[in-house]
Amino acid sequence: MNCQNCDAPVLASDERCERCGAKLLHRRIFFGAPRNDQFVLTSDEPEHEFNETPPNDEGELAPRSEYREAGSSLFFERAPVPDRIYGGFWRRVGAFIIDIVVICLISAVMGVMAYVAYKVGLAAHDRKVSFGNATPLMSLFTFGVVLLASAYFIVFHGMSGQTIGKSVLRLRVIGSEQEQITYGRALLRWIAIIGFGLLSFGVSLLWIIWSRDKRGWHDYLARTWVIRE
Repeated sequence: MNCQNCDAPVLASDERCERCGAKLLHRRIFFGAPRNDQFVLTSDEPEHEFNETPPNDEGELAPRSEYREAGSSLFFERAPVPDRIYGGFWRRVGAFIIDIVVICLISAVMGVMAYVAYKVGLAAHDRKVSFGNATPLMSLFTFGVVLLASAYFIVFHGMSGQTIGKSVLRLRVIGSEQEQITYGRALLRWIAIIGFGLLSFGVSLLWIIWSRDKRGWHDYLARTWVIRE
């Protein structure tokens, strides 16, 4: 083959022309020709710093911890919790009145059944119901009403946080993390309502008016809130 610059004959294994010194760019490959493994940089090939970090147009990469925090905030960020709207005093009074009406209706049915049973029992001994012998009936009826009212508020509050009255007026009893309260906390709350209400002559219940988050003393003790839905 010949040099492409001066047309001088050159060998297939030559890197440059011996006459003009030009670099042989178009060399044919001949099987069996010796291979030159040496690599020499020439003046027409600029030297590169291979240990130099290539330029980054977008700046340095952030530390891995920052990417982790950014990713977690982007994909796993909790949805903002809406502000609570607390149930006011008069709305809670309205819900309590509805609950009292429900309890009175159930108590009336229970009272009629107890009276009929007591009357039949006395008739078996040829006796009639009178004020003199009605004391056991009234005691049993009073105990039944108290037990019914207690079970009503404890079971409903522990089951769903709502009694019938609260459900009608869209109120709910919740815990500090807006979770449903347990039956134990519902029991503590009911005992505190009765106890604080009697000892403070109702001031513990009126405290809902002055409290910023509309809580009575029983709510502070049981760590509960009444919110509007």
